[in-house]
Amino acid sequence: MQVAPLGEQLREWRTRRRMSQMDLALDTDISTRHLSFIETGRSKPSAAMLQRIADCLEVPHRARNALLLAAGYAPDYQERPLDSPEMAGMKAIIEHVLKGHEPYPALAVDRHWNMVAANDAIAILIEQVSPALLAPPVNVLRIALHPDGLAPQIVNYGLWRAHILHRLDLQIEASADAGLIALRAEIAAYPGPANDNGDGPLSSIAVPLLLDTIAGQISFVSTVTIFGTPVDITLSELAIEAFFPADAESAALLQRLAGR
Repeated sequence: MQVAPLGEQLREWRTRRRMSQMDLALDTDISTRHLSFIETGRSKPSAAMLQRIADCLEVPHRARNALLLAAGYAPDYQERPLDSPEMAGMKAIIEHVLKGHEPYPALAVDRHWNMVAANDAIAILIEQVSPALLAPPVNVLRIALHPDGLAPQIVNYGLWRAHILHRLDLQIEASADAGLIALRAEIAAYPGPANDNGDGPLSSIAVPLLLDTIAGQISFVSTVTIFGTPVDITLSELAIEAFFPADAESAALLQRLAGR
């Protein structure tokens, strides 16, 4: 595994967080001179100091391992597959949350928005999606904006596309993840649906997903849930997105569909 020099990584994270050397030195209670020596490779920080710097810069677990490796230390954070025996309890929690959200759709995704689990109600979202997009790994953002995915069904396609790209921009800003950068470039290049007549109705509260389904139009709003105290990398990068009906008509339609 090729790891960039420690000083180069720290400068990149400090620049990404828009902090000067003095800002970071003050926040981590070390001297500006010492921090400068660390960034130029003239001084090696202790593992504890490196973690303190990473805390201040809000460096994700995966990138913290890279910092530790570059400094000559063993990585602190393990990455276990979700289906490993050690993760059985966490997987059960995810399945409990997803099942408990029915009859409304909910799914769990990894750091690149690949779907790792979903409840049965997700069928309403993917029933008209091309089978090619449903071949593993299933990427939910690709499904959302691809011309063969949900795009032709989304009434407010322009708003929803802008919402997704903005979320990706925030994630990229926080993580500097190359996979997310590539995914954003891909989905931003997708052509809009031929029947796109604008952004659709605008809510002053939240951006809804207005979806034309076989059963009728459904308006959704979504929430994102993450684990509050993850130590494992897989768990720290996992998110559960739950879709709720945005109005009484959508709720009634979803209840009827669930009763079939």
